Amino acid sequence: MLVVQKYGGTSVGDLERIRNVARRIARYKEEGHDVVVVVSAMAGETDRLLNLAHELVEEPSPRELDMLVATGEQVSSALLAMALNAMGYPAKALVAFQIPIKTDELFGKARIRDIATDRMLEELKKGYILIIAGFQGITEGGDITTLGRGGSDTTAVAIAAALGADVCEIFTDVDGVYTADPRIVPKARKIKRISYDEMLELASMGAKVLEIRSVEFAKIYKVPVHVRSSFSDEPGTMVVEEDETMEKVLVSGVTYNRNEARISLYGVPDRPGVAAQIFGPIAEAGIVVDMIIQTGRPDGRADMTFTVPKTDFKKTLRLVEGLAEKLGLEKIEGAEEIAKVSIVGAGMRAHPGVAAKMFEVLAQHGINIHMISTSEIKISCVIDEKYTELAVRALHEAFGLDREPEEE
Repeated sequence: MLVVQKYGGTSVGDLERIRNVARRIARYKEEGHDVVVVVSAMAGETDRLLNLAHELVEEPSPRELDMLVATGEQVSSALLAMALNAMGYPAKALVAFQIPIKTDELFGKARIRDIATDRMLEELKKGYILIIAGFQGITEGGDITTLGRGGSDTTAVAIAAALGADVCEIFTDVDGVYTADPRIVPKARKIKRISYDEMLELASMGAKVLEIRSVEFAKIYKVPVHVRSSFSDEPGTMVVEEDETMEKVLVSGVTYNRNEARISLYGVPDRPGVAAQIFGPIAEAGIVVDMIIQTGRPDGRADMTFTVPKTDFKKTLRLVEGLAEKLGLEKIEGAEEIAKVSIVGAGMRAHPGVAAKMFEVLAQHGINIHMISTSEIKISCVIDEKYTELAVRALHEAFGLDREPEEE
């Protein structure tokens, strides 16, 4: 078997943990597998490097920032290769330009365009375990880029896709994907199998287990992803193509996101092109707008409410305040004390009444809903942040997520 593994920052957080990871990798090699390993920087290292840059200059050049932070993964990959070599298992550390992993030129948030496989296949044929620095790439012009937070997940899945690996194992500090955050819901249950689409929704709604772009890669290239703990040998969660058993489960998980802020514009002229005038500058500023609700009024105007990441709240307010006079808005309101609670499940496609049940559960607990958005397999509600934990626990219980599904 060809196995691609990824170890996060906590898994390689110190020398003893690096030795433990080396021992785990050695077991796979002993079983006769070819192994390619992608590593993150040691826990806290990326933040340390970013802090150094920002202490030095207020706004570091994005290009130079990528040059700096990419070194974190180079350190952990070299150390892990050293540990394996010392144990008698030939290993070779490689950084992005040695493969190469080609990306676009968006420093700090680069997207992978192409991964060459010749060098990796050649080294594997010679019997080497490959230790690859995650989170980084190189442009056509030879500049180092980074893929954004969680980018090592994307590196691992993209390499697995390029090599046609049998499985991509994502080792982290949690032992799988849960029906809810176990810190909030003690009865949360580990999910044995989940579809790419369900995992995409959970990742986009705030679940931190997998980076969303890695799931997109896995879905496109049909890479089976195994999310598991680097601190135990227990099986974790398989993220795979949807099958019939998944459709029978009404709701697979409940998730939440506290990094949400709401902005309401009152008295927006109800005519073509106005929405583009509002959201164009927001998009140009690199701010992601999530939910949007527009309500028409008899006076030819409309009220519009939308959500953005809390970290972009003040920046977005400044942008829309600049448009207020130009568009003749009546007023602008903002709220940071909100959260988004979502339920996700492939079974929603074939089962009516899921939304009604969710609204009923929230109403029974006195939780007011400010905004609603839906997809085929997801329903999200924006609520007051103070009710987040209550909402998650109530929904988890109401949809029976603490019980093992019969299909499993």
